[in-house]
Amino acid sequence: MGSPVEISNVRTHRWATASVVALLAAAVGFVLRFDPTDRIADPTGPCLWHAVTGINGPSCGGTRMFYYLLHGDLVQAARHHLLALVAVPFLAYAGIRWFAAVWLGRALPALRLPAWAYATYIAAFLLYSTVLRNLPWAPFTWFDIPNLTP
Repeated sequence: MGSPVEISNVRTHRWATASVVALLAAAVGFVLRFDPTDRIADPTGPCLWHAVTGINGPSCGGTRMFYYLLHGDLVQAARHHLLALVAVPFLAYAGIRWFAAVWLGRALPALRLPAWAYATYIAAFLLYSTVLRNLPWAPFTWFDIPNLTP
């Protein structure tokens, strides 16, 4: 049996993982309840970035990407936010690794990417989401995320 500090730390991590799972379940429920692909306003309103600037930004299309991912439509998920979709397997593995360590006591191998890979992804994400998706010619127009909220 571990010391009280270790037990407290385990409890904190278990609450944290349970909270993340609950938030993910809530996000799934919200997206399934309020279809972001219809033209009906959702309780959260339109994409704030798009509403303020009139152009696509880093978060535009993320909810629709998540919706299409939940429905297994990878082409539409990629169309709505390609680089967020690219991150999904990495984030899922990180979550599974964390959950396994906290709840099962199993240490899965860490994903060891060099720092330049993270920097390149962040730069590509920002370039794609704020510049390339706003270019008015093909093939970039395929990635345009229209504001669907009336």
